[in-house]
Amino acid sequence: MSARARQTPVSRRLNGESWKSEGPNWRGCYEAFVWMGTKADGTPDRRHVERRTEAGRNKAVRELEKKRDAGQVGKPGRVKTVKAMLDRHLDVVLPQRNRAPKTIIGYRSLCKHQIYPRWGGQRIDRLLPEQLEDGYGDMLASGLAASSVRKVHAILSSAYEIEVRRGNVARNPCKLVEPPRLGQQDKAALSQQQARAVLSAVAGRRNAARWSVGLACGLRQGEALGLRWPYVDLDAGELHVWFQLQRLPWHHGCADPVACTEGKHRRPCPRRCPKAARKSGRPHVCIPAGAPRLCPPGCAAHASTCPERQGGGLIFREIKERRRKTVPLPPELVAILKIHQEAQELEREAAANLWHDHGVVFAQENGRPVDPRADWQEWSDILAEAGIPHAGTHTMRHSAATIALDQGVALAVVQEMLGHSDIRVTRGYTHVSSLLAQDAAARLGRALFGETATKTATRSHDH
Repeated sequence: MSARARQTPVSRRLNGESWKSEGPNWRGCYEAFVWMGTKADGTPDRRHVERRTEAGRNKAVRELEKKRDAGQVGKPGRVKTVKAMLDRHLDVVLPQRNRAPKTIIGYRSLCKHQIYPRWGGQRIDRLLPEQLEDGYGDMLASGLAASSVRKVHAILSSAYEIEVRRGNVARNPCKLVEPPRLGQQDKAALSQQQARAVLSAVAGRRNAARWSVGLACGLRQGEALGLRWPYVDLDAGELHVWFQLQRLPWHHGCADPVACTEGKHRRPCPRRCPKAARKSGRPHVCIPAGAPRLCPPGCAAHASTCPERQGGGLIFREIKERRRKTVPLPPELVAILKIHQEAQELEREAAANLWHDHGVVFAQENGRPVDPRADWQEWSDILAEAGIPHAGTHTMRHSAATIALDQGVALAVVQEMLGHSDIRVTRGYTHVSSLLAQDAAARLGRALFGETATKTATRSHDH
């Protein structure tokens, strides 16, 4: 028998089998490589394990193999922090879910000011429910509204649920914490008499129909300002409320990332700095496009004045509801809108080539959409002229609902008009002091005590 045949065959490792060192390396540690699958680019994903003892090395290998076999393969490296988890949630997950940009901006503000200072550096697998409870209590003690604390809880819980489903963390600590309860909020609404006073105050104003639509149809501010003539059917008496007008904040667009930290550009800035910045000797500072901050510390000009600003301004977006809604128009409002349309045509002819045709129902004198801030200011002036205490533009929506309910309109019809997906939200517009409730109390009194007893009690009360 030849020497080649007498050699002991060397067994080869199977595909996917972990490799373990027979002894310690030059650092005195036992090593292993565990195959976890393939990466996004198709290359093998092998995890390196290094422990001081052989038993510790073997235990770590078994844990990785168990996760691999269960399909719970996380990203290689250290476990991500709460900040890293939420950064990806805000930048990647929510935009792909078509979440509204203003909603993401609000979430980002809460993360920056409330979540990151408290738990941003904590590993997601080490955040405890008790730490969340302490943080919520601290927010409430500092004066933050309970509704904002609940938003913080929802942001964290939503991001954690994704990590749990992907096997990056074992549990969602937010599920073990009860967020603060919300009290019953009193929705400010105009009475029927006040609503008539508002309509009298807007008579003769430019775009007076805007306030008639707000009070009669219960549209949100963005929905009313986002109405366009192709979606208004005056013959059928319907509004197709499919889009809303929103103002998004601008972002700096300058390409020099050093400018935001050192206060200087490698190339001349195309816009001169404000007077205060010139006195201090600092040039105009910007941050690169895509940065989450609108203005860096020490910025000499806001993002809205940046010569290369991007991502902001007035835009048309789909409405808040996931389905498109059609709102019927009262006959009186159809006549008002026809008059308004004729007046706008005269303005278009007078403006000539200065007219910017966006097709909006309520436009500026040059055809551009009405800015929500200017709309809010005019509403404030109208309330002052009508002798009504100040309230936000959303009051028109509340007023339309309460007046409709007081007129005996069914709750389900009001729900359809407002576009609520849950009738419990619509039920929040009913008040004990409403006309329907008073009528119900009168009927119940007559049924229990009779017509004579009711009249006697009324005369006694008058005296």
